[in-house]
Amino acid sequence: MKATETKLLDFLKGPKQFLIPIYQRTYSWTRRQCEQLWNDVVEAAGSASVSGHFVGSIVYIEKGLYHQISSVPQFLVIDGQQRLTTLSLLLSALGVALRERGADGDVTQKKLNNYFLFNNEEDGELRYKLLLTQSDKATLLRLLEEKEPPEPAASRIVENHRFFADRIAAMDVEPAQLYAGLSKLIIIDVALNRDHDNPQLIFESLNSTGLELSQADLIRNYVLMGLDPGRQESLYDEYWFSMEKEFGRAGGDSRFDAFIRDYLTLKTKETRTSAASTRRSRLTPAKPRTNASRRSFGTSTVIRGTTSAWPWVGKTTRKSARRSTTSTR
Repeated sequence: MKATETKLLDFLKGPKQFLIPIYQRTYSWTRRQCEQLWNDVVEAAGSASVSGHFVGSIVYIEKGLYHQISSVPQFLVIDGQQRLTTLSLLLSALGVALRERGADGDVTQKKLNNYFLFNNEEDGELRYKLLLTQSDKATLLRLLEEKEPPEPAASRIVENHRFFADRIAAMDVEPAQLYAGLSKLIIIDVALNRDHDNPQLIFESLNSTGLELSQADLIRNYVLMGLDPGRQESLYDEYWFSMEKEFGRAGGDSRFDAFIRDYLTLKTKETRTSAASTRRSRLTPAKPRTNASRRSFGTSTVIRGTTSAWPWVGKTTRKSARRSTTSTR
C-alpha cells in the first residue's frame, strides 16, 4: 500500500480512468452529504487563510495488476466512489455555469472537461474519467454530455446534479471563485498492491465508519470481490442485478435486505446466537402468510438479541433489532 497526500484536482489530471467494481453499491449520497461538501467548498473558496481542506481518501488498485492493457491507465476504486461521483457532478454543473456566463479566462468549461471529466483524446468509454456501474453509468455519462438522462435514470445522480446547478445559479460570486475552493480540496491517494493487500478487508474496514452498508451490499461484496473481473461481471449481470431491479434498488435496501435474510434463513435453517449459546437453532414454523407476516417472516428470530447467522452480513444494531421486534408483534 502506498498513501500520498495530494490535491484532488491534481489527482484527476492526466489520462486516467476510474472504474467502480460491480460488487460495490450504487451511488447513494443524499442531499445532506452534498450540502456538506458544498459548504466545505464555499468556505474554502471564501477564505484566504484556508490553504487546504481534507475531504477523505481515494483507495484503488491499478488495473494493470489484472494484466489487461489499455491506452489509458485504469484504476479499480475500492473506496471513494461517492466522493468521485459527487465531485464529478459538481464540476459538470460548474462547467455549464461557466459556459452560460461566457467565461473566457483561466477557468472555462472546456478546461474543466478536458482536465477532470474526460480523456479528450480517447473514444468510446475510455473517453470518460469515471465509469460507474449499471444505470448509474448511463445516467452520469448522459449528464456529463449535457443530454437528457436515460429512462429509468439513477435518481440520486440526477437530483444531486440539479442541486449543485441550483446552488451555483444562486451564488452571488462568479463561478470561477468556486473553482478556487475546489482547488484547495485535499485527498489521501491510496494505491493498493493486489499481491500484498487484501481489498475486501480494506473495503469493509473503511466503510465501517462511513455510510452504513446494507446487508445485501455486504453479501454481494463477499461473493464477488474475490473473483476475477470477468467472473464478477458475469455473475452480477446474470443474477444479482436482476434481483436489485425487482426489489426497487433505487428506492432503498430494506426490502432487498429482508428478502436476503428470509431466503438464507429458510435455506440454512440456522441462526448464529451469542457466544454463550449453541450458535445453532431451528426456526419456528412460519405463521400464516398474511401480507404483514410475509414481509417480516423470520426477522425477529434472526435479529432479536442475536448477531447475524452469516459472517458476511455483520452485526445488527439495537435500532434494527427494535424495528424488527415491533414489526413482528
